[in-house]
Amino acid sequence: MPIYEYQCLKCHKRFTVFLLNIVGQDEVPRCPRCGSTQVQKKFSRVALLRSEDDRIERTLSDFEVFGDLDEADPRTLGRAMRKMKDALGDEFADEIGPEFDEVVDRLEAGQSPEEIEEAMPELGTGESEEDSGSSDFDDWAD
Repeated sequence: MPIYEYQCLKCHKRFTVFLLNIVGQDEVPRCPRCGSTQVQKKFSRVALLRSEDDRIERTLSDFEVFGDLDEADPRTLGRAMRKMKDALGDEFADEIGPEFDEVVDRLEAGQSPEEIEEAMPELGTGESEEDSGSSDFDDWAD
């Protein structure tokens, strides 16, 4: 089903026309606001629905993210990590938490991964500084 976007040249309203068949394709649509047939077809973006696996695979296979990666420079690692987070979207950002952003900020500031691990010992343990030290498993096992 073709979808076309138009803009009225009289009142400047943008509107969308859905065509159920090819027969009406040559007819000039009317502006829903003022009724004018003086309209101009606009180009609209195309959206592709992708699964999360497809998005991750595409991001990881996109060497542009890692193009300027220099193992000796933590800034390039930070930039690559931020690009990957942005490419994976909001759902991924919600899952990883604020610690990720702090680590990326520190990398982009030039701090080495070793220095970050030393400054943030709670990373990788699944606990934050506020945690009591018990894990979900400990709570479940009791």
